[in-house]
Amino acid sequence: MSSGVAAVLNPAKIEDLAALKALITEHCGDERPSWFETTPEDTGAGQTAAAIAAGARLVLVCGGDGTVAACAGALAGTEVAMAIVPVGTGNLLARNLGIPLELGDALKVAFGADERVIDVLEAAEQRFVVMAGLGFDAALIRDTDEKLKLRIGWLAYLGGLARALRRSPRARFTITVDEGLPLSTDAIGVLVGNVGQLEAGITLMPDASPDDGRLDVIVLAPRTIGDWPALVWRILRRRPDAGRQADILRGKRVVISSAVAMPIEFDGDFRGEATELRVEVLPAALVLRCLP
Repeated sequence: MSSGVAAVLNPAKIEDLAALKALITEHCGDERPSWFETTPEDTGAGQTAAAIAAGARLVLVCGGDGTVAACAGALAGTEVAMAIVPVGTGNLLARNLGIPLELGDALKVAFGADERVIDVLEAAEQRFVVMAGLGFDAALIRDTDEKLKLRIGWLAYLGGLARALRRSPRARFTITVDEGLPLSTDAIGVLVGNVGQLEAGITLMPDASPDDGRLDVIVLAPRTIGDWPALVWRILRRRPDAGRQADILRGKRVVISSAVAMPIEFDGDFRGEATELRVEVLPAALVLRCLP
């Protein structure tokens, strides 16, 4: 008998697939969950659509940030709930919403009664729930060794940081939020966020909330080597826009364009280069199991 529970699993991120399946089955009691495994070609959207078509009422997403984004995009606008079973290295949505990173505790939340309805962000055909970036942060992701990240976690980004700094020149960005006047500025990158916290507890957009119907935009604009320590200090104090090194804008839609092609990323996945990023909010689009 089907339980209405489906699990979308990214086998590349799961150390012991059989053990995880056994743990999920245990939480389902006498009923039987359905299993859907992602592939490099389909990172979760197709599997989630199949789970919905099969009658799932709850989709457990067992993967990293990319898997969560793909599944959330497919679930957006439906009444089917999503639960995160974090097995990636970033797990940024889980961290921002206080979902436990330990599997047993995460499953207790997944099978609990508490839910939160959150926004989803959309850029053309791409939906995401954490952040997208044009410029420096995408270069950082591109230049970080994936194998090293699996071994030592977020510390691997330090090597990527050094490489990205060498390969991320300033560019001219034009940013338009909602119906406001375009802002033109020289910067190393622009990020659009649904939530504000990165790994290691670093908060880049302190006022970002996933259920306020708005997106947050941060423009990273250090001008000199001396600006970097000031920017880092302000980020650590949760006031990144307190000086000239960064600006934060908020709205429901944003169009970001650059004079030259820049690296682009969505929820931690590098997606090549682009000269434009258009993002809008899909408000109250996703039902998510979380802590009360």
